[in-house]
Amino acid sequence: MLYIGIDLGTSAVKLLLMDALGDIKKIVSKEYPIFFPHTGWSEQNPEDWYNATIAGLKELTSDCDRTQINGLSFSGQMHGLVLLDEKDQVIRPAILWNDGRTQKECDYLNNEIGREKLSQYTANIALTGFTAPKILWVKNNEPDNFNKIKKIMLPKDYLAYRLTGNHCTDVSDASGMLLLDVKNKCWSKEMIQILGISEDQLASVHESSDVIGTVKESVANDLGFSNNVHVIMGGGDQAVAAVGTGTVGDGMCNISLGTSGVVFIASKSFAVDEHNALHAFAHADHKYHLMGVTLSAAASNKWWMDEIIGTKDYATEQKGITELGKNNVFFLPYLMGERTPHNNPDARGTFIGMTMNTTREDMTQAVLEGVAYSLRDCLDIARSLGVKIERTRINGGGAKSPLWKKIIANVMNVTVDTINSEEGPAFGAAILACVGCKEYATVEEATSKLIQVIDSVEPDSTLVAAYEEQYKKFVQLYPALKGVFEVMK
Repeated sequence: MLYIGIDLGTSAVKLLLMDALGDIKKIVSKEYPIFFPHTGWSEQNPEDWYNATIAGLKELTSDCDRTQINGLSFSGQMHGLVLLDEKDQVIRPAILWNDGRTQKECDYLNNEIGREKLSQYTANIALTGFTAPKILWVKNNEPDNFNKIKKIMLPKDYLAYRLTGNHCTDVSDASGMLLLDVKNKCWSKEMIQILGISEDQLASVHESSDVIGTVKESVANDLGFSNNVHVIMGGGDQAVAAVGTGTVGDGMCNISLGTSGVVFIASKSFAVDEHNALHAFAHADHKYHLMGVTLSAAASNKWWMDEIIGTKDYATEQKGITELGKNNVFFLPYLMGERTPHNNPDARGTFIGMTMNTTREDMTQAVLEGVAYSLRDCLDIARSLGVKIERTRINGGGAKSPLWKKIIANVMNVTVDTINSEEGPAFGAAILACVGCKEYATVEEATSKLIQVIDSVEPDSTLVAAYEEQYKKFVQLYPALKGVFEVMK
């Protein structure tokens, strides 16, 4: 049988077709526009998502026996707000995860409702990207639209609705709304009251591998599918990407070195750090996860290479870096502000420690090390909760650098594993489709059979000790510069 993973991203939808053994048959991508009607705003038309997905499904399955398609599932950009009226028509363009219009609403939630209460209700605090502040913004600024709301949905859930006719969501994606009682995996009655909505306006909550229906007959006929293709709920992009790397179960860790950097830790138990520096979300494997984000990871290296040095030959620039753990130059990778642990949009990228002896290689090394230190900030918070992490998987564009993986292994004192798949969210969604269709009993069983480690970088005790001293210096830099960032904004 064949399975489809649909990854609804910010710039494109990526679709993957594979069999139950994880053999990928075809991958298709379809782009759609993003709109910026005002400075700091970011919106999309949900109809564009649907049209691109349908076109992608037709192309993806054009060369296969469509009667063999058994199930499909989703990974989706998180936090976006899709509003439907009583006729299930979209009321206004979707407000996306990277939209920054809700600072006033976040200040109200964090300061007047209070961070402690928000954490008690949802395990998290308000950030401008989250969904609940967006609902408040619509209530405060577009009351006519607010009064039309029949259903509040997330981006991938809208796709699932269009394919099945059912209003559903999953625990991992809903965790990023600031509306879910994450510990108990149900809607927070307190947050519903604070937002002035009703539970009937929210979708039913499912686990990510639950079957939520079959593809509607009209859609199936258009696609050339049989009438019994199962639709599996899927999850938020980070959780489903973690499934795609096998980061499930208890104590498994994955580091994503993409544009942003993510430390994702799977856990069988619910946990929240006292400062809410890490996101505490439900996972797509029926358990929980902690997640820390540094906003400029591979983006920092790309900026340094492309804009400052002026080269695309990243590997050559790294060849001259031979001495680790001794660099006197430090880099704070806060080019777009910072999320974890500082939650400070005013933080800025900073080099410090240069002398007349500083070389080009020192600066390049400082960028790689600065990102590793920032990711360690995230990891150490998880360790403070008693989570034991001795190895991590790694993916993303930055993971192609052997040097960067060696630096991370020694800065964090963990074994860094590379796996046999680079497809991430779309692959993870296809795995969830397999589990939902009973090809595998659990998500853990599926990932253990479909994902293998193909390379590992072990930490070196000498370098670990050297980087421990370097990290002690790094953690002093942000507190010393925080006041400077304030006056520079």
